[in-house]
Amino acid sequence: MSAEQKARDLGVNLDPQEPGYLNLCIRSGNQLITSGHVSDLKGVHGKDVTVEQGYEAAKDCAMKLLRSVHNTHGTLDGLRVIKVLGCVYSAGDFTDQHLVINGCSDLLHEIYGKDGDGYHARSALGFAALPTGAAVEIEAVFEIKE
Repeated sequence: MSAEQKARDLGVNLDPQEPGYLNLCIRSGNQLITSGHVSDLKGVHGKDVTVEQGYEAAKDCAMKLLRSVHNTHGTLDGLRVIKVLGCVYSAGDFTDQHLVINGCSDLLHEIYGKDGDGYHARSALGFAALPTGAAVEIEAVFEIKE
């Protein structure tokens, strides 16, 4: 099954998007580089957001990233996930950012394969605040394999 079909089966919305203030995804050579995509969930991990809620918020961000990649490239097929940067709105003593960003990585593994094109480099960082109070913000880099 193709990556695009897997994404659709998992409920990823690939409908066209209205352009935003900044480019949500831009092609440079054989790379697709996304802007940060924020979760709908608001709040601070370690205060009013649980790891489980954050995991789902990171998955939400991954779905938004994939929509932007699809809208720029026209397909999710023929891509390799290179790098994910996950930003987690965190209380000062919260140290489970990596578990939150697993929500994004797990979805990408499910679509592109953990042992294949979905096996990516990643950073998961805690931040004192994120735009709009979002619980999670994620950006990614994809390689066009063609």
